Amino acid sequence: MTETSTSTIAPELLDPTVDPPAPVSPVELASFLAARMCHDYISPAGAIMSGLDLLEDPSAQDMREEAMNLIAASARKLVDMLSFDRVALGASAAAETFGADQLETLAKGVAAHGRAQLAWNVTLRTLPKPAARALLNLVQIGLGALPTGGTATLTAVEAEDGVTLAIDCVGARARLRPAVIDGLEGRRLEEGLAGLWVQAFYLHELVTVAGGILEHAVFEERVMLTVKLPA
Repeated sequence: MTETSTSTIAPELLDPTVDPPAPVSPVELASFLAARMCHDYISPAGAIMSGLDLLEDPSAQDMREEAMNLIAASARKLVDMLSFDRVALGASAAAETFGADQLETLAKGVAAHGRAQLAWNVTLRTLPKPAARALLNLVQIGLGALPTGGTATLTAVEAEDGVTLAIDCVGARARLRPAVIDGLEGRRLEEGLAGLWVQAFYLHELVTVAGGILEHAVFEERVMLTVKLPA
């Protein structure tokens, strides 16, 4: 079994002889996040429109049931994603804590529309906002590490010095794309899809601002992500 493990800090940021990359500005980050969310929403929204077009087509009345099923499934996906992003990526609410049951509903709602299964192993009843947002982003990045399916097991443990969140992703072809690794290590996007990079970079920023540690490890058919946040 081959293992690759890296820390949350990019190596070039530790080498004083190497010029650090230009920081990502708040405007850039907001633009990348907006583009990512629009990309995620356009698919179910477009499917809803396709279903409505079928309902209005006189020559397609025999497909009315299929159209209604398409509209219903796409509407559920759109609502699940909007509800998830409101907490994971948005300002959400004024509440400083979130119930674990609420977070489980949001996480499993998004997981239901992908190939991988989410195993929820969180015994904490509530989580502070930084931990709640980090948890949801861990879930989505972990599920994305299983492109052909598998199981992502999420755990959350509270100790005197803080909270540890971890997701263990096991499945065939489990991997972290280069763009995701760049983001997790706080680097600017070098190659790959910006939509994959920006969520990982956003998680890195969340953890950094909270004074925590973000780690990842890649094995054969297994990916592990861990976030440690201080109390």
